[in-house]
Amino acid sequence: MEQISFGTDGWRATLDTFTSPRVRAVGQAVADYLESEGRGGGTVAVGYDARGSSPGFAEDLADVLGGNGFDVLVPERDLPTPAVAWTVRERGLAGGLMLTASHNPPEYNGVKFLPGDGAPALPEVTERIEANLREADPSGGDGEIREEDLVGPYLDHAASFLDDLEDGFDLSGVRVCYDAMHGSGRGVTDRLLEEAGADVERLRTDHDPEFGGSSPEPKADRLEHLIARVAEGDADLGVANDGDSDRVAVVTPEGYVDANLLYVLLYDHLLESDSGPAVRTVSTTFLVDRVAEAHGEDVYETAVGFKWVAEAMREHDALFGGEESGGFGLTAHLRNKDGVLVAGLAAAAHAAEPLDERLGRLRETYGEAHQDRVSVDCPDDRKAGVLSALADELPESVAGVEVDRVNDVDGFKILLADGSWLLVRPSGTEPKLRVYAEAGSEGRVAELLEAGRDLVEPLV
Repeated sequence: MEQISFGTDGWRATLDTFTSPRVRAVGQAVADYLESEGRGGGTVAVGYDARGSSPGFAEDLADVLGGNGFDVLVPERDLPTPAVAWTVRERGLAGGLMLTASHNPPEYNGVKFLPGDGAPALPEVTERIEANLREADPSGGDGEIREEDLVGPYLDHAASFLDDLEDGFDLSGVRVCYDAMHGSGRGVTDRLLEEAGADVERLRTDHDPEFGGSSPEPKADRLEHLIARVAEGDADLGVANDGDSDRVAVVTPEGYVDANLLYVLLYDHLLESDSGPAVRTVSTTFLVDRVAEAHGEDVYETAVGFKWVAEAMREHDALFGGEESGGFGLTAHLRNKDGVLVAGLAAAAHAAEPLDERLGRLRETYGEAHQDRVSVDCPDDRKAGVLSALADELPESVAGVEVDRVNDVDGFKILLADGSWLLVRPSGTEPKLRVYAEAGSEGRVAELLEAGRDLVEPLV
């Protein structure tokens, strides 16, 4: 049981650790947790991604939950995490479980617990689940396990939501190239776009549990074909999802759109017809703040992790929330990342004003913002000590610019007098410290990152 730990977004591990007995123990712990919350005998959705190991693990969970008296709803096929989260929320289920390792390579798998509101589980919930871990005992109940189409109703909702949001979700005349990266967005995101009128070209939409021998992570260096198709004029816009389609990446004729800039483009588009504050993580661009201020809106900053974004979205009734890793959500739809619906939103924004033109206008209005990060190796048991030491070593200036203030929401974010910033925080998934920087030019970002590395490395 000590091998099971719910980190930033559920429990994730390689298949030598992520085994059937441990998955069944998680199912038992969730059953015990829901019983303690008065949700015993309710219905739990169990979804799974496109990995070869996922359907079998989903069967394990369904067996344990059913044996504990819960009815279990399972999908007809692998599907995006947001489809499961929306189903849980929309149908008032006791909760949901999703078998996925997201963007990790095929030798990994993972499991996420989704509470009844469909938002990511907060630590107070996952800690209680961890405390309940024990050998599965599925012999005390006879819950019904039934299979349903969970994709169709979700897509009907997504199209209707975007139709209301956009005053008509019409992508007629827009040519979109969609790259599923062999993940669970295939036949889902492309279907949403096509049914809205887009002319859709499909890449990597076949079911390959090995993801073509790579990781289903939509970074620029893994989207070369998509980038080339758009650059060559074969599509107006490129869209890609990660393995479980809770994240999205966008490509325009000018190239891959950094997720920070995509946040700004989407929020600016939303504010043309709606209003409301934004929520972003501590590592996400300040350009969001400049756009919000110009519209009289507030911005709320959280620690890294969409669970914190989702909670702030609830607290402040935010219009939009997101993070620099490409996860975005709309409160009115679902307080969780949704790479399928946001792909539709990005295409609608492009139809209203080509994204390259919008980005040029925003840069002219609000200035340049460039961001990058580096990692510093640091054993997990040293992270707290390094941050404690850093608290005593915080400089009065960085790379020749005076420190204005320091934010300790997540690690230390050092805000400089010229509007640039440097962030040092522990990785939640690897034995590393992350060093981020944002400034008005790539050269200045490089200087800040070098200064940040020099600040941190002697403390490790």
